[in-house]
Amino acid sequence: MDFVADLLKIVLPAGLVIYGMYITVVSFLSKEREKLLIDLKTQNTQIILPIRLQASERICLLLERITPNNLVRRVNQAEFSARDLHSQLLMEVREEFNHNLSQQVYFSDETWESVKRAVESVVTLINSSFQDMNDEARGIDLAKRIFQRSLDQKNDGIQIALTQVKSEIRIYF
Repeated sequence: MDFVADLLKIVLPAGLVIYGMYITVVSFLSKEREKLLIDLKTQNTQIILPIRLQASERICLLLERITPNNLVRRVNQAEFSARDLHSQLLMEVREEFNHNLSQQVYFSDETWESVKRAVESVVTLINSSFQDMNDEARGIDLAKRIFQRSLDQKNDGIQIALTQVKSEIRIYF
């Protein structure tokens, strides 16, 4: 019995010391891990933020370039027929969109959907403007119709998408 009591006198304090050291080491390692995560997030922010800003600039540029007013002015040529202008406009919108397709990884699904809806609304505007034109119509006639329908639109998808992109970027500032 004396042997068990002596053994407990030695083992119990040693166990308490080991348990205390264990708690100290776990606490230290936890704090170090948190510190490393904060450093990693800071480094990520320094790298990712400029890329996200660049992606936002590119999407804003895409939306501005496919605005019917800017698009028609940039693409239209005096010798174009309505059919030629129609195909050039659609090709330009698709190229612009495909060129910036990879930027979607930097935006929320909601924002990217608004960008896609804006592009689709421009394509729809171009197609609906061309639909009831005769075969001899000139490009300038189609351009006028696109401008008129663009002005008549109450819900401007491009402005909605631009607002969405800008508000998403403002989160980081």
